Amino acid sequence: MRRARYAVTKVMEFCYGHRLLNHPGKCRHLHGHNGIVEIDIEADTLDALGMVVDFSEIKQKIQGWIDDNLDHKLLLCSQDPLVSFLQQMGESLYVTNENPTAENIARLIYHEARKQGFKVSEVRLWENSTSCATYSE
Repeated sequence: MRRARYAVTKVMEFCYGHRLLNHPGKCRHLHGHNGIVEIDIEADTLDALGMVVDFSEIKQKIQGWIDDNLDHKLLLCSQDPLVSFLQQMGESLYVTNENPTAENIARLIYHEARKQGFKVSEVRLWENSTSCATYSE
């Protein structure tokens, strides 16, 4: 007999800039995206209210983290020579150990949501209306 599985998806939006070191194309230049994050959270059972998790809790915790850390920030690799200059200029950065690709940003959000106690099954980051990266474990 198959066991029940429930899932909810919360969609969140944020704006960010980045560039990709050693990229052969246009992405090597500073540019921005209006990103859309889809986060899937699953459960085997529902809570006392009949929910996997309240959408407002996801919004408060995950969207709050995104707003504080990624929204309207420049996401750069720690190896990017612009990091020290932009930090000296007081620019708002989020520095990662790897290139801030859509795949790596999706993984970052996935792990942050798990750290906050959500049973995340998958995170999708849409850089634009035709390009999406997915991360799951």
